Amino acid sequence: MSTPRPLAYRPRQSLIARLVAGAFLVPLAASAQQTSQPTTPAPAQAPAQSTQPAPQVVTQTQTPAPPPAGGTAVSTVNVTANKTTNRIDRQVYDVKSDPASSNDTVADTLNKVPSVGVDPDGNVTLRGRSNVQILVDGKPSAMFQGDNRAAAINAIPAADLESVEVINNPGAQFGNEGGGGPILNLVMRRERTPGGFGAINANVGQSGRYNTSAFGSYNEGRFSMQGAAYRRHDFRENSGETRRERIDPVTGAVTSSTQTSSGRNNTDSVGFNAGLNYNWGDKDVVGATVNFGENTNDGNSGERYRSVSAAGVVDSEYQRMTQRENKNRNYSVGARLDHKGEKPGETFKMDLRLSGNDGDSDARYNTAYTVRPRNASAANSRQNGDNETRIADFTGDYELPGAHGVMRLGYKVARNESTFDNAFFDIGAGGAESVNRQRTNRFELTDMTYALYGSYQWRVNEKWGVQGGLRAEYADLDIDQVTTNIHAKNHYFDMIPSAFVTYGLSDDTTLRLSYAHRIRRPNAGELNPFVVYRDELNISSGNPNLQPTNSDSLELGVETKIGKVDTAVRAYARRESDLISERRFLLANDVLLTTRENAGSSRSGGIEFNFSGKATDKISLNVNGNIGYSEQTVLGSVLDDKRSATSISGRARIAYQMNQANFFQLMLNAQGKTLFGEGYRQPVRTADFSYRHNLSPAMSLVVNVNDLFDSQKSESITETDVLREYSIRRFGGRMAYVGLSYRFGSFGNAGNRRPMFMGPGGPGGPGGPGPGGGGFGPGR
Repeated sequence: MSTPRPLAYRPRQSLIARLVAGAFLVPLAASAQQTSQPTTPAPAQAPAQSTQPAPQVVTQTQTPAPPPAGGTAVSTVNVTANKTTNRIDRQVYDVKSDPASSNDTVADTLNKVPSVGVDPDGNVTLRGRSNVQILVDGKPSAMFQGDNRAAAINAIPAADLESVEVINNPGAQFGNEGGGGPILNLVMRRERTPGGFGAINANVGQSGRYNTSAFGSYNEGRFSMQGAAYRRHDFRENSGETRRERIDPVTGAVTSSTQTSSGRNNTDSVGFNAGLNYNWGDKDVVGATVNFGENTNDGNSGERYRSVSAAGVVDSEYQRMTQRENKNRNYSVGARLDHKGEKPGETFKMDLRLSGNDGDSDARYNTAYTVRPRNASAANSRQNGDNETRIADFTGDYELPGAHGVMRLGYKVARNESTFDNAFFDIGAGGAESVNRQRTNRFELTDMTYALYGSYQWRVNEKWGVQGGLRAEYADLDIDQVTTNIHAKNHYFDMIPSAFVTYGLSDDTTLRLSYAHRIRRPNAGELNPFVVYRDELNISSGNPNLQPTNSDSLELGVETKIGKVDTAVRAYARRESDLISERRFLLANDVLLTTRENAGSSRSGGIEFNFSGKATDKISLNVNGNIGYSEQTVLGSVLDDKRSATSISGRARIAYQMNQANFFQLMLNAQGKTLFGEGYRQPVRTADFSYRHNLSPAMSLVVNVNDLFDSQKSESITETDVLREYSIRRFGGRMAYVGLSYRFGSFGNAGNRRPMFMGPGGPGGPGGPGPGGGGFGPGR
């Protein structure tokens, strides 16, 4: 492995233009002559919220009022029978009343949010984009970074969620670490009804599957406390087939291979979280949180491989058995202080989060060769991995309403440490292990981030609202490939603008326009230059010379009411340069090396829509979808070709409230064709069914069937000048659960709770405290 050169900073050619664009709205707002009402200061404790005692069919409604301070019109969008609050910079989907939430995981819930897709491997996309950041209460967490993300979203119960925020064009308060693309913010469940409240869910399924979860809270006087715990056991079977053709670029000769596989996996997950808030005097609130989760997975798989040369001669054939054991532990602690200033609405917030992830893996391989290829590895071998991530995130946010609008300022200091320690052992005939030094490595990455941001939200008049912001972000990377003694440093500095405009066309109709520039920095795995063996035919390697991807996105949306149907339509366009893409190379013996490189650009755009209403008094319908077009450089093509695709994705929800005691729900999901650097993935269609029967005001019987038609699969096609490959994987298939959900305590006050639908600057508005008392305000 050659020593990579240290990376020099590459100047941004459009830096001045972005600086001017981002700062333009601030002085413009400061010179405004029209006065608007100051934003209502956020209370020390947010309005009381409570879980509904039974699922209710809620139609989308539009608030018949002009845009409140900040120019945003508040609307609701029905997603899985739950109300939604749209804000100037995001869409918020209330998910806690979905009848399936007592059984689902976070991954299942995300798959019901418009334009979001989660495959069985835990890969998350939004409008077809894969570089999606996942935040927890507005903050980055180690559990949702790298390979840890899949285990976390497939373990955490959906019952722990209050809402999901979709932020396609993030504002200046959001950082670029952990993806730099659109953001999914998971707002954890909060209960503020005075007194005590509790909920317990338990479900069982076929093949030994089961899950339980519990949530409890107590609010009295100055104290507020809550906690949750869960346990889940899952069993999955999978199968796959890969057909590969390698093309000699000189002679055009074609060699082929086939690989079939099947496997079984058992997964156990346990976890808990707890939080405490205390009103310290009239102007200060202090809070603390802690959470822990552990996922263990053990499984076995078998594969058959056969390779045929261009002359038709079998040159490799074998059968391999694999046993795997994996364990992931996630934990975090947090502390915060919210202070109310002397001026009306003036607030200052400080938040410190420490999170970590420890991942251990062990895989044992046993190979029986029928035709042994040249340079084959030992028949018996073992691979051990020890990966760690540590994140320290310290933010501060200041907010001051004025005569013309709301000013927000903030800072962020973050440290992200990642370690990848992989060891590979050859096992001899007597069982003795010897280190295979060509496959053993340790890689360390330290990422320090410093950021300042400012934004100004200006209500021009009763119809117009504007928010402009600018973020200055500096990142310093220290890369250490310990095994090969390769050390490199890199740094980035960017000025990142954003702008939002709203216009109240009528009482029922609001127009929204937004722009954001984002930076997608490579993660630790993408920078590690050492070769990591996934199996004998698939290896991967990072690229320490990767530069960030730059993206610019623009969105125009309209929210209105057509008859009894609440409607939201958004047109969007995005361009990315210096795209970080997968690049695959064929090595000897049909080994495929997957790496990353900055290659070409991509363009995408489309129309996203959401229609919600009641067909009858008992039947409600929700249809949402995305018609998108994407184009990007074809990697591996000597002609530097472009590949394009038109993708149609959609979801439909049909809810039937037969009577007060019986509720049915059917979810239909279709994901369209998506592109990657050297090929594309085929469309996928699935369906889920839920039924809830209220046995009493406090207890419900719930039935859930996931993947109703057993159609879940992942099908990809690769086409380059030297490689053609077709791969299909099938997963666990149809899964049915039956369970009980029991609520006790003050849940009966749910009908008297105040809505969380307030204007910008106050609860529910951009920058205001959401559930958690400031847990996801500005300053990420």
